[in-house]
Amino acid sequence: MHNKKADIENQMDSQSESYPDEKIRMFPMFQFRYNMRCYFAEYFGCTVTLLFGNSIIANVAFNHDLESEYWILIALGWCFAFTMGLYVSMGNSGGHLNPAVTIAFAVFGKFSWKKVPGYIIAQVLGCFTGSALAYAIWRSRFDPFDGGKRQTTGEFATAFIFANYPMPTNTVWDNFFTEVVATTLLLFVVLGMFDHRMTPAKGFEPIAVGFLIFIITLCFGKTSGSSINPARDLGPRLFTAIAGWGSEPFTASNYFFWIPTVGPICGAILGTGLYEFFIIPNSE
Repeated sequence: MHNKKADIENQMDSQSESYPDEKIRMFPMFQFRYNMRCYFAEYFGCTVTLLFGNSIIANVAFNHDLESEYWILIALGWCFAFTMGLYVSMGNSGGHLNPAVTIAFAVFGKFSWKKVPGYIIAQVLGCFTGSALAYAIWRSRFDPFDGGKRQTTGEFATAFIFANYPMPTNTVWDNFFTEVVATTLLLFVVLGMFDHRMTPAKGFEPIAVGFLIFIITLCFGKTSGSSINPARDLGPRLFTAIAGWGSEPFTASNYFFWIPTVGPICGAILGTGLYEFFIIPNSE
């Protein structure tokens, strides 16, 4: 009798751990929302990140013409933007917010390949939505600046508020190499932050990642734009193409658009591989 009672209590405990608070069940489509929670977390995490990130660039661009001394504000803005996005998503989805991270983790067995397509779709859609919201908030500032003609390049260009565009003097190799190196650093350091076998930034992971984004943006942002995230570039690029910038976001800078997608994926796989191969904890 005692064993039977204990089994029932254990079953009830496991059920309470498997489902969130009862109040959440009051809303419709609970089972669907519960099963899709990791994808929703990635979507809204990316939406929050891009809404903050694109808005800080718009604020600086329309008020200070992106003068060099204001670049630190953009870097700091992206630092906190990613921190907020991680706080939204990390508990449910792991807070990838980046297809390059998702793919690299799957390559090295840290993540299920079955979830990869859903994660990537959620990330790109989230970045698209965040860009659209930022544009809606700042829309009244665009027409006085560019005369109502949306431009990707030139004196009155505004597409850079949303997606990444390189320095005009850069070669294709310069841009690709920068994206690979920057994303390699991102993954290499992030894995150290989250590795429980080392000395992880336990409890401070979102803040630590945010400041890593800060230093990467300061170091590489003025070269290739330091996308380090295919969704962060592709989602806004798709939005600008639809919202009035035409095909230029995909043809500008010698068809630069593929570099912020392919470069970070290569860099993420390289960074994860280097960490897994060379960083061996003392406990092993």
